[in-house]
Amino acid sequence: MGSSGADSARERAMRTLYDEQGSPLYAYVVRLLGGDRHRAEDVVQETLLRCWRTQDLENGQPLRPWLFRVARNLVVDEYRLRMARPQEVNGNDWLEDLLTKSDGVDRLLSSMILQEAFQKLSPKHREVLYETYYTGRSMREAGLVLGVPPGTVKSRVHHAVRALRMAMGVVEAADEEVGVRPAWSYTSAA
Repeated sequence: MGSSGADSARERAMRTLYDEQGSPLYAYVVRLLGGDRHRAEDVVQETLLRCWRTQDLENGQPLRPWLFRVARNLVVDEYRLRMARPQEVNGNDWLEDLLTKSDGVDRLLSSMILQEAFQKLSPKHREVLYETYYTGRSMREAGLVLGVPPGTVKSRVHHAVRALRMAMGVVEAADEEVGVRPAWSYTSAA
């Protein structure tokens, strides 16, 4: 039974040590770790465990300097270990990087959708979009090339863009609410 009494005295000494030194040790380790409270808890626990295994808790010697030195050494050792090992891949970061990086597929798909929608436009709408958007001509310059007034070019561009949006499935909410006819139904107008 002597062993059991010694174990309980040792456990009481450890509880007393924790009550007296736990908070200051924890605060010190949190500062060393730049505020990482979870990691600090692990370091304090490891420090106290080493103290329990190696130190004579019942002789009344001050253990605070020893505890702080062991905690500091644990933090330094962990830092050195991290710096010596290659950086670990965290969870699905590689997947997120893969999904967010543009690899040209999106551009290709958008181009195909745009080309298909462009083919659904009337010839007048296609030519006005070509002259204004593709060649970069002003409304006046496009009107001279097409042989129509600038106001007609502006009107055709407006209707052509709306028709293109509808053909691509990008419909403006305001048009849907008001019940505006699709622009491609205006093929004889403008």
